[in-house]
Amino acid sequence: MRVFLTGSTGFIGSRIVPELLAAGYQVLGLTRSDAGARALAAAGAEAHRGDLEDLDSLREGAARSDAVIHTAFDHNFSNFVANCEKDKRVIEAMGGVLAGSDRLLIITSGTGMGNAEPGQPAKEEMFNTEHPNPRILSELTGAAMAEAGVKVSVVRLPQVHDTVKQGLITPLVALTRAKGVSAYVGEGRNRWPAAHVLDVARLYRLALEKQQAGVRYNAVGEEGIPVREIAEVIGAGLQVPVVSLSPEQAAGHFEWLGMFAGLDMPASSEWTRAQLGWQPTGPGLIADLERMDYSQAAAA
Repeated sequence: MRVFLTGSTGFIGSRIVPELLAAGYQVLGLTRSDAGARALAAAGAEAHRGDLEDLDSLREGAARSDAVIHTAFDHNFSNFVANCEKDKRVIEAMGGVLAGSDRLLIITSGTGMGNAEPGQPAKEEMFNTEHPNPRILSELTGAAMAEAGVKVSVVRLPQVHDTVKQGLITPLVALTRAKGVSAYVGEGRNRWPAAHVLDVARLYRLALEKQQAGVRYNAVGEEGIPVREIAEVIGAGLQVPVVSLSPEQAAGHFEWLGMFAGLDMPASSEWTRAQLGWQPTGPGLIADLERMDYSQAAAA
């Protein structure tokens, strides 16, 4: 089976490539650069030139493949709404090629889309169509594609981490360095879910093998880590004070991260684990943050 993988040289996609190859799949990886093409070839995958703006290249990659895993996303949060709209166009382009076939399209979203009640973990069966996060457009588009005859499933991501990157925490580290303090909101009891990147890569492969349409998987290794604990580890790593901010102070301090800083976003993966036989084994978020080389993070 040939799998078209967007984001194939990215943080998560570059881990999915060896996961798929080791399981006997052929990988057609989307890349926009010569360096990306060389990395894919070295890994044993085939490069497909194109990017998220080139919808024809995406259609061609989908047409050449037996399944599609879509992990690519433009993470420039200064253009977050526009990038979510771009993701809509990408999903529509590839979905249009797959409509009416038995070829699976796995798209990517965030665990927050399953948050129904404050303080309660997000669950796979829940889809909060009124969620204020613009990323909801990815799941709404996936649902529309399903109605149009596309075999769609969704992988929802928490803070995906290793000792180099940690989702929203990576820009939080940069902000902390610039501000000279590691901050949290109020008592910092609000929680963020997390999973190690290698566990997440394995989940995508298991979702591909399951071949089940109309389902959502939560790639959650840890249901929720209090943001105060995250701030304390970052403060120790950067050797800066750790402080509590009021919601009013937080709005100015966190800049664009302010939309997430005070959110309580726990998420469960109980259903996902039962469906896929997925058992996360990687280090926890705090352990990775403790082992991170903050001097290298400064140079990045």
